[in-house]
Amino acid sequence: MARVICQLRGVVIVAAAVAAVAFVPAASARRAAPASAPRCTVAHLEIWFGLGLGGGTLGSVYYPLEFSNVGHHACTLNGFPGVSAIGNAGHQVGPSASRNGQHHTTVTLAPGATAHAILRVEDWGALCSHEVLAAGLKVFPPGATGSMPVPFSFGACAHRRVLVVGPVSAGVGIPGFTTS
Repeated sequence: MARVICQLRGVVIVAAAVAAVAFVPAASARRAAPASAPRCTVAHLEIWFGLGLGGGTLGSVYYPLEFSNVGHHACTLNGFPGVSAIGNAGHQVGPSASRNGQHHTTVTLAPGATAHAILRVEDWGALCSHEVLAAGLKVFPPGATGSMPVPFSFGACAHRRVLVVGPVSAGVGIPGFTTS
């Protein structure tokens, strides 16, 4: 008899918990949704190149391109940054980076937080016969119209694409270890 009473108490406790959980979504649905953070622009960001021993494969080296929120409010990044090689005078060298086609999601950057995109630099010697020295990168945050120069010297081609960029992902990219 005592065993049956204990089982009944357990059923009553579980039924009460289920009823409480069923009530919570209805109550929370009435709350106003929080305002979403605005899109990050170059005014919110410091864009820098994660130099070090980048991860490499035959004919390519991978580097993290870092996006740090230096503003006072959260902002979002969604998609692929625009990236092109630039010469000493700031003029574009070769075609802009292509996108690697990976899936992307929205990344919300709190003040002081960093996100990254992986940049693949292909060996110019496999793509063209004459090297053009790039002095840096011109980087547009995803969806932004303003850009920021990032110093980085590498061999490029005048008429062939040597850059491939991935989508922005949360967290700091670590040279030689971060692959997506």
